[in-house]
Amino acid sequence: MAWIKVPAEHHPIFRAALPKDPRVDTLPMFGGLAAKVNGNFFAGLFGRSSIIWLPENERGEALALEGAAFFDPMGDGRARSDKVMLPEAMMEEPEELRRWIVRAFKAAAKLPLKVKEPKKSAKKAATPKPKAAALKPKAKAAALKVKAAALKPKAARPKVK
Repeated sequence: MAWIKVPAEHHPIFRAALPKDPRVDTLPMFGGLAAKVNGNFFAGLFGRSSIIWLPENERGEALALEGAAFFDPMGDGRARSDKVMLPEAMMEEPEELRRWIVRAFKAAAKLPLKVKEPKKSAKKAATPKPKAAALKPKAKAAALKVKAAALKPKAARPKVK
């Protein structure tokens, strides 16, 4: 399936369909927008349509809509997530789109807060270097030599005239 850019006119329709709740966070995704609540994805734009997340016991109703399917971003018939791609026609029915997005928001709002893990590089920077006392005897002696060398005053240089 060829990449389909999110039509610019879908952005305001999607934003208008989002709940007016301070917990809603939007961010760029796939050239469109994604919406999260408490760090959990609940809706987004993809291609000419929108995606929603619903719990497993509620997904069947959304999948029963004509033209709806599991989200298949590669277009190869292998759904890679538990999200539902709403029918393209839904973008022309703002009230119906809003109803589905609000439903997804309410379901995702019940999920526990998703805490973002720090990046690996941040973890490394936050890890303190071991102190000399925690090192093995040979490493401890080497560390103390380095420390002692750093504390010695530098030799006076002859003045150049």
